[in-house]
Amino acid sequence: MSPAVIPAATYRLQFNKSFTFDDATAIVDYLDRLGISHCYASSYFKAVPGSTHGYDVADPTQLNPEIGDRDQYDRWVAALRAHRMGHIIDLVPNHMGIAQSCNPWWQDVLENGPSSQFASFFDIDWHPLKQELTDKVLLPILGGSYGAVLERQEITLQYVNGAFTAHYFNTVLPIAPGTYDRILALDAGTLLAEIGEGSDEGQEFLSILTAIRHLPARDAQTPDARAERHRETEVIKRRLARQTGASPAVLAHIRRAVMTLNGSRGDARSFDRLDELLSVQPYRLAYWRVAAEEINYRRFFDINELAALRMEDPEVFERTHAFAFELLREGAIDGLRIDHVDGLYDPGDYLERLQARAREVRPDLFTGDRRLYLVVEKILGLDEWLPAWPVEGTTGYEFLVRVNGLFVDVGHERAVNEAFERFTRLRAPFREFVYRSKQLVLRMSMASELQVLAHGLNRFSERNRHYRDFTLNLLVYAMREIIAAFPVYRTYVNGREPDVTAHDRRYIEYAVTEAKRRNARHPGVVFDFIRGLLLKKADYIPEEDRGEHMKFVSKFQQVTSPVTAKGIEDTALYIYNRLVSLNEVGGEPDKFGITADALHGWLAERAKRWPHSLSASSTHDTKRSEDVRARINILSELPADWRQATGRWARMNRKARVTIDGESYPSRNEEYLLYQTLVGTWPARPMTPDGEREYQERIGHYMLKTMREAKVFTSWLNPSEPHEQAMGRFVEMVLSPSNIAFRRDFVEFASRVARHGVYNSLAQLAIKIGAPGVPDFYQGTELWDFSLVDPDNRRPVDYARRRELLDALPAPDGSEPSLVSELLAHPEDDRLKLFASTTMLRARRAAHDVFRCGSYEPLAVEGSAREHVFAFARVLGQRQAIVAVPRLVATLRPDGDAPIGDTWRDTRIAVPDTAPRCYRQAFTGACASVIEDGGRRWIRAADAFAHFPIAFLEAP
Repeated sequence: MSPAVIPAATYRLQFNKSFTFDDATAIVDYLDRLGISHCYASSYFKAVPGSTHGYDVADPTQLNPEIGDRDQYDRWVAALRAHRMGHIIDLVPNHMGIAQSCNPWWQDVLENGPSSQFASFFDIDWHPLKQELTDKVLLPILGGSYGAVLERQEITLQYVNGAFTAHYFNTVLPIAPGTYDRILALDAGTLLAEIGEGSDEGQEFLSILTAIRHLPARDAQTPDARAERHRETEVIKRRLARQTGASPAVLAHIRRAVMTLNGSRGDARSFDRLDELLSVQPYRLAYWRVAAEEINYRRFFDINELAALRMEDPEVFERTHAFAFELLREGAIDGLRIDHVDGLYDPGDYLERLQARAREVRPDLFTGDRRLYLVVEKILGLDEWLPAWPVEGTTGYEFLVRVNGLFVDVGHERAVNEAFERFTRLRAPFREFVYRSKQLVLRMSMASELQVLAHGLNRFSERNRHYRDFTLNLLVYAMREIIAAFPVYRTYVNGREPDVTAHDRRYIEYAVTEAKRRNARHPGVVFDFIRGLLLKKADYIPEEDRGEHMKFVSKFQQVTSPVTAKGIEDTALYIYNRLVSLNEVGGEPDKFGITADALHGWLAERAKRWPHSLSASSTHDTKRSEDVRARINILSELPADWRQATGRWARMNRKARVTIDGESYPSRNEEYLLYQTLVGTWPARPMTPDGEREYQERIGHYMLKTMREAKVFTSWLNPSEPHEQAMGRFVEMVLSPSNIAFRRDFVEFASRVARHGVYNSLAQLAIKIGAPGVPDFYQGTELWDFSLVDPDNRRPVDYARRRELLDALPAPDGSEPSLVSELLAHPEDDRLKLFASTTMLRARRAAHDVFRCGSYEPLAVEGSAREHVFAFARVLGQRQAIVAVPRLVATLRPDGDAPIGDTWRDTRIAVPDTAPRCYRQAFTGACASVIEDGGRRWIRAADAFAHFPIAFLEAP
C-alpha cells in the first residue's frame, strides 16, 4: 500500500508556551517559500504545565492551552491549507505525564485505586513483589525519607469544596472518599453536641458518614461496583460541599480536624493520625530514591513522572486517540509520527489498529491501496531493517548516521584511535562501554523491572523439573546478562504470529550466546532456559498458560528497549569520546565511517523498502546538530594535527585542573570531549563580551550534563558537587579571553576545521534533499546551527531574521552568479546554507514525482579525485536529476578553499544512458555538458562543481 499523502519536505516545529499556534501561523508563508510542504509538529495536546517539549501529555483529549485554543489552532491549519501545505502530528501512545497533579486519569487512579475507571489504562502492578504495595501505587516523589518529610510538615491535609487533598509542594494528591470518615469522625461528639444529633444538620452529617462507610471497596472489580463507587463518591463530595457551605459549625469542625491531623512541628506523635490516614490511601508516598527497586508502575525509561499506558487495551487505544482521530476526520492533519514505538506491548498490532481506524475515520482518503502517512520513532542497528509494519518508515536516525559516516575518513581509523588512546589512556572497545553501562542501568535505575522479570522466570522454572533448582538470584543474574548483551533495542515476538522471525531469532541467539561467553563459570543451562522462553520453544508450558508466557516475553521486550536507550544514548555515548561526531542516536561509534559503495547500497535498498521514510540530519533528540558533526568529522582527516593540538592545549590548560580524592580533574577523557565540542561549536564570527558569556554558559551547562549522563564522577542520582564545581571552573578558565596562548592556538585550528566543515554540511544537505526519503528539517537548521544536545537545541528560533534573509535572496533562477561567489567568499554567512537549502528544496518540489517515485542509481566516478566525489541519479522514465557532492575535503583542499573548478582536474562522473545533452546546475543555471567516451556518458566534475561546491543537476 502507498500513503495518500507523501510530503515533499517536512519542517519540525517544537511547540510550547514560547512557540504557539499563532507563532506557527506567522511563519507559514516563510516555510512555503523555503520549499517545505508539511509542518512536522511536536505533540500539542495538553501537557504538564510549563512543558518545553510536549512529550508529557497529561490529557490527550484537548489542545495544550499554553500553545493556544481551538480557534488559534484552526487559523494555523487554515494558513497551511491556503499555502497548499499540510502537517504531521506527533502522537505519544506509550506514556502520559503525571507530574503536578495535572493528569485527570492518574488522579482518579490515586483516589480510587484498582476500582478506578482508569485503573487498567496505566501499566500498574497491583500485586507487586512487595506485599505492602498490594492495591497501591508507589509514588516516589519525596525529597527525603517519608517520616522526616511528614514531621517537617511538608505534607499537609487540606479541605476545599467537599474534597480532602494532601499537598506536597506543588503536588496535590486526592484523599480517597472512603477514608473521609477518619477525618470527619475526629471529635465528632463535640460537633453533634453543638448542633444537635437529631437536628437536620446532625442527621445530614451522620448520613454522610454512613454513606462513606458503605462505599464499595476500592478493590471492586465488577463494572457495576466500580460505577456505583464512582457515582457515590461524587454524591458524597457534593453533599459535604453543600453542608459546609450551609453550616459554619460543620466547616469549623472540619478545619479543626485538618489542623489536628497536620500535627505540630517538634511533636512527632502529633503526626500519627495523618500517617494513619495516608497509610490507607491507594498510594504510598516514598523517597524518590526507592523508585529503582520498588516502583510498581511502568515508566518511560526511568522517569517517574511519565507513567506508561496499556495501549494494547482497546479502550485505552480509543480514549487516548479520540481527539487525534477527530482532527483526522476534520481534515486538519495529514499524517502521524509515533513516539517511542518500542515501548508498546505489541507495536505491530498497534500500528495495524491505527491504520484500520484511519480507514474508518476517512474512508474517502484511505481506500484501496492508499493508507495514512505514518512514521515511527525507531532506533535501528546498522544491520537492522524496520519490521514489515504498515508505515512509511522511521523518523530517520539510520539515515543520519550513515550519511554522517560518509564524511569520516575510514583510512585514518588507526591514527584516530592512537590519538584518543594516547590522550585519554582508555583502550576498552565501545561494546565494552555499552555492556558496562547497561549493567549499571539494570542495577541502579531499572532494578525493579529486572526483579519483576526474574520472578516471572521463576514461575516458569518451577513448572519443569529440569529447571526448578534455579535460584531467584541466578535468574536475576542470567536475565541481567542477556539484556546487557542484547544487540538491538528490542525484538517483536508476539502471539499473533506462530513463528519467531529470522531477525528476532538472530538477535535473541546472539544475546544468549554472548551472555554465556561472558559467564563461562555459570551454568549454561539457565541461559538456554531463558532462550527457550524468548523463542517460544518452551513445550513444557501447557496451552492454558500460553497467554502468561507471551505476556512475559512482551514484558521482556519492553524492558530491553529502555535499558538499551539508557545504556547507550544516555551513558556510553558520553564516555566513549574517540570521535564524538559518531556518538549519535542510532549510531555505533566503533564503526568508523562508511564507504561510498556501502552508502550507495543502503540508499538503493531504502528506495525499494522505505522510499518515503523521513531523512533527518538534526532532530530534537540528536546529541549534536548536523553542522557540529560536519566540523568534527574533519578531525578524522587531520589525526596527526589533532593529536598535536590536543597535546598542546592540555599543557596550556593544566593550571585550570584541580586535585580531587588524589586524582587530577577533569579526567583526560572529559577534557578530550571538551576540545572536540569547542571545535564543533566555536562561533565563526568574533564574539562580543555578552556573546563570550553566553557561549561559556552553554558549554558549561553542556559539560555538566555530559558528566551526569556518563555517571563516572557524578550523576543525576548522586551529584558530586566537588567534581561539578571543578568542571565549571575548568571550562571558565579554558574559555577565558585572558587565556591568550590557548585562545590564539585554538582559534587558528578551529577556523581551519570550520572552513572545511562548511563543505561537509552542504554536501550532507544535498544528499538529504536528493536521496530516497522525505527530507526533514529541524527548526532553524536552514541556517548554520551549532547546537548541542537538549536543552541547547531547543532555544528559540529567530524567524524574523530568517524571513529577512530569505527575502533578500534573489529568485533561484540562475541569474545571480555573483551571489554565489559572494557567499563562498564568506562561508560563515548564514545566507550560504539558506541559499543552498531553499534552492534544492524548490527544485525538489518542482520535480516531486522524480524524487518521490524515481529509482536510485549510484553513479560511478573516475579520475584522480574519484574518492572525493559521491554522486547518484534519481530517474523516473525520461525525467532525471543528479546530486553530486564532495567528501573528505580537508584532504582534497588542505588550503581550505572551496572545492570548485580546477580542483577536480580529470575527475568525471558517469551519468545514465538516457542523459540529455547537458544538465542545468540549480544554483547557478550553468550547463554541465554531457560527453561520450568509451561507450558511456559522462560529465566533468569540474563542470558539475564549476562555481558551487555541491551539484544539484536538473535535466531540462
